[in-house]
Amino acid sequence: MPDSRTIIPLRAAERVWAVACIHGEAERLAALHDRMAEELDVGDRIVYLGNYFGYGPDGREVLDELIRFRRWFLSFPPYMDPLDVVYLRGAQEEMWGKLMQLQFAPDPAAILDFMAERGMGEALAAFGADLGEARRVAREGTLALTYWCNRLRDRLRAIPGWDALMRDLSRAAATPPSQDPDGDPAAAAAADATLFVHAGLDVEKPVDRQADAFWWAARSFEAIERPYGVFSRIVRGFDPDQRGVVDAAVTLSIDAGAGRGGPLTAVRLTPEGVLEKRFTV
Repeated sequence: MPDSRTIIPLRAAERVWAVACIHGEAERLAALHDRMAEELDVGDRIVYLGNYFGYGPDGREVLDELIRFRRWFLSFPPYMDPLDVVYLRGAQEEMWGKLMQLQFAPDPAAILDFMAERGMGEALAAFGADLGEARRVAREGTLALTYWCNRLRDRLRAIPGWDALMRDLSRAAATPPSQDPDGDPAAAAAADATLFVHAGLDVEKPVDRQADAFWWAARSFEAIERPYGVFSRIVRGFDPDQRGVVDAAVTLSIDAGAGRGGPLTAVRLTPEGVLEKRFTV
């Protein structure tokens, strides 16, 4: 699977819609899209914050709905740019990438156990595969596992839209600051940009050196109390405690537990990250 792009700039955004982790909940996603469609306008941007599959049963249908809604949104006259809709890479999508290389892992069984605890069994089932079979094949050795991975890869590539989604995944997205930090040394002190991430980040590292912190640093998110470079607002779509919309001074978490017994949420923000409206289905 290709590497994700580091960060996508949300060009000339007037409002930004951020969608929390979907986790295989196709009906909720379609209902959320219907509510968003009533208010979307030219100048709006949409950021999906990762974890499209896993836990919930409708991975294939979620993919179809993401494609359908994107086509509708990009048809707005005078027609939108493809980068006006951004898909972040979540932990689920990161696990899919690792799954495709499972034959190279030193302990495939342990990796499968790790993935199973995080919804991969349901994700595999949604696309016609089986976690139990993967575990059995892993015990048979590298050659058998290689054949299994290749068959799964071929099955996924035959699904319309799968390769395009995985190819277009980004690590983060951001609105631009009103000042250029290269031209104004005081710009960081007047931070007003918004950064969109999947689960968390390491504030000690620049945005292009986060490694896997975007996916696995969820517990550090709440400790962020100061602007991060030019970013005065940091928005995430996955909360391990699924508490819904938690609006703090610098951070905004919007995961209410879709696919894990809770509803699906989205928010509408100004480019500076001010919460204008929330949607829950």
